[in-house]
Amino acid sequence: MDAVLHSACVRRAHTMSSAEVVAAAAGFVDRTLQNEGAWYRADDVEGRLGGGLTSYGSSVGAVRGTIRDALRKYKDFDHDDVVQLASALWGQPRPGSRAVYERRLAAIVLLQTKVALLRHSDLTRIEGFLRSAGTRELVDPLLADVVAPFLARLTGRDRQRASVVLARWRTDPDLQLRNAAAFLEPQPTAQAPPQGDIRERSL
Repeated sequence: MDAVLHSACVRRAHTMSSAEVVAAAAGFVDRTLQNEGAWYRADDVEGRLGGGLTSYGSSVGAVRGTIRDALRKYKDFDHDDVVQLASALWGQPRPGSRAVYERRLAAIVLLQTKVALLRHSDLTRIEGFLRSAGTRELVDPLLADVVAPFLARLTGRDRQRASVVLARWRTDPDLQLRNAAAFLEPQPTAQAPPQGDIRERSL
């Protein structure tokens, strides 16, 4: 019976549209993060972030594990699937609700995991993430773990196009974008955010 059920699930997955697969993956991530949450961590996160974002109280380890499980469950994500899922997680879980810190962190982990798929045109989407992040706890890993390694592998025309975007960021009224440009094209005295993997925090 297990083999029959597995075969039926595989057939169903193959008949789902790309949008349906992304929506199912977003739902899986959201439910799992809520199940992994703890009220005391949620209270701490919301207090630390000043109420701009809500929190499920999931640990960073749980966020990473959830994305790993989602990519195993929903296989063969291409570029469009990845960026659409990242956008879905960055946005509100429901109309009228606040964005969720752990969902946004999950979007960053997803992009970090699939950074090899990103294109120069994705900087526009990432720009929207930077503008709306609301906290350096999201901005720093987004820059250090996604944008910097992504830009480092661009060459030729793609790198030139990305440089045009960064030049615009340097003079943007949004301080977040100006700081991002300074980090991505550092000057000798520039102060860089922490490098490396998103670290477990005392949430």
